[in-house]
Amino acid sequence: MAAEKTYPEIRDAVVKLCSQFPGEYWRRLDSDKAYPTEFVQALTEAGYLSVLIPEEYGGSGLPLSAACAVLEEIQRSGGNGGACHAQMYTMGTMLRHGSEEQKNTYLPAIADGSLRLQAFGVTEPSSGTDTSRIRTTAVRDGDDYVVNGQKVWISRTQHSDLMILLVRTTPRDECAKHTDGMSVLLVDMRDALGNGLTIKPIDTLMNHATTELFFDDLRVPAQNLIGEEGRGFRCILDGMNAERILIAAECIGDARWFTEKSAQYARDREVFGRPIGQNQGIQFPIARAHIQTEAAALMVERAADLYDAGKPAGAEANMAKLLASEASWAAADQCIQTHGGYGFATEYDVERKFRETRLYQVAPVSTNLILSFVATQELGMPRSF
Repeated sequence: MAAEKTYPEIRDAVVKLCSQFPGEYWRRLDSDKAYPTEFVQALTEAGYLSVLIPEEYGGSGLPLSAACAVLEEIQRSGGNGGACHAQMYTMGTMLRHGSEEQKNTYLPAIADGSLRLQAFGVTEPSSGTDTSRIRTTAVRDGDDYVVNGQKVWISRTQHSDLMILLVRTTPRDECAKHTDGMSVLLVDMRDALGNGLTIKPIDTLMNHATTELFFDDLRVPAQNLIGEEGRGFRCILDGMNAERILIAAECIGDARWFTEKSAQYARDREVFGRPIGQNQGIQFPIARAHIQTEAAALMVERAADLYDAGKPAGAEANMAKLLASEASWAAADQCIQTHGGYGFATEYDVERKFRETRLYQVAPVSTNLILSFVATQELGMPRSF
């Protein structure tokens, strides 16, 4: 498996760390809908959440492929990297478009764990995946921007100090291109909460700490503008492509966890006097899930390599996310089927991981939108919207 040969020392160390947080830990958090504070703190102290931050700011200065290795092994060990992966993919926006002053101010503190950058504020109730139609506005007033609007499905806001927020600084109908007129602000949520920012938790199928945000005349210092005003969409694309690739890596980890779990159970479980894994009706779907996973892993590796080389990686990032999320879901479905009734018992962790991995065919971008992107951008077919 080519992907497993990358960063073996990092992988082994992450697996060792994750062994301190077994299934019982995640089951308890899932039952209580609690945030894995101890796990995130352990990852931070070990330096895994700062792998993308350059060494001069206190990080490891490693490429995105190293972050992929970290997140894949978290998922493969039975954990849930969704609690902390945003700190990695938001680096795509901060590192490539942040000013030197911003990097010097925030990155060392993010690297040592005294600040958390875990929130990425893009999606809104009325726009969904049509990012160009966001309605949250930021109006310049002296040395501040005044923000008004609403965001939804913004995860980890209650466990983050900073948020990268996409706003409209010029009305859409006044822009030459519909992706113009948007800007990115770095919001200090410690100051914002209760001073124009309200956070409302959303109860969901899985324990994902997601929320709805309301902005009412929130003042954000103009010096917190990331990149150029009106060109924010280009800034967040680097974060979005990184997000797709990293989540694809998580899906590979999930898929391998499910397949290994299925194969082990098929070897051990006996029905009618023999292991159920002796039956081709059990063998073949597990083998197919494994093959599908390894093929998807190659696309994840390809997308990460392009991103790390600074080359266009939009199509590959989207394809990696689609293939990996479908592989993890196929492996998850087969894992339930292999375990039978026991697949629904919480003590096996299958049903928890089953719920968690289903998310990634919807977020951070739906499968249908990826297909539309590939059809129009890669194959030259006319847009349907």
